[in-house]
Amino acid sequence: MARYTSSYLVNLPVDQLPEAIDKVLQLCGLESVYNATDYIMAREIPGQVVFSKLVTVEILIDSTKAKSDEVPITWVIKSDELPLQVTNHCQQRFEQIQETISQHEQWHLIASATS
Repeated sequence: MARYTSSYLVNLPVDQLPEAIDKVLQLCGLESVYNATDYIMAREIPGQVVFSKLVTVEILIDSTKAKSDEVPITWVIKSDELPLQVTNHCQQRFEQIQETISQHEQWHLIASATS
């Protein structure tokens, strides 16, 4: 299973976060399948790649450590695809999501880390 994670500290009020996340998901061609206060799950729309390569995105919002304008967020991008190649479909989608987050005007990144 391919799995990539990135953590961000975002300078954005918690109430504006769901809207900002939705915009990133839409720009990346992902649809939201579950929304909760601290957790959002989205997936790649079936039909463009083989089923085993479909990407699932989990967004974990750590509201317990959130301040009035700083929120820690972790994005987990994964698929059932075995990462046999350095550049696989899940890796490409991970890089696309990271680039979209960094270029989106609504996001104000304080810090980020990937693994």
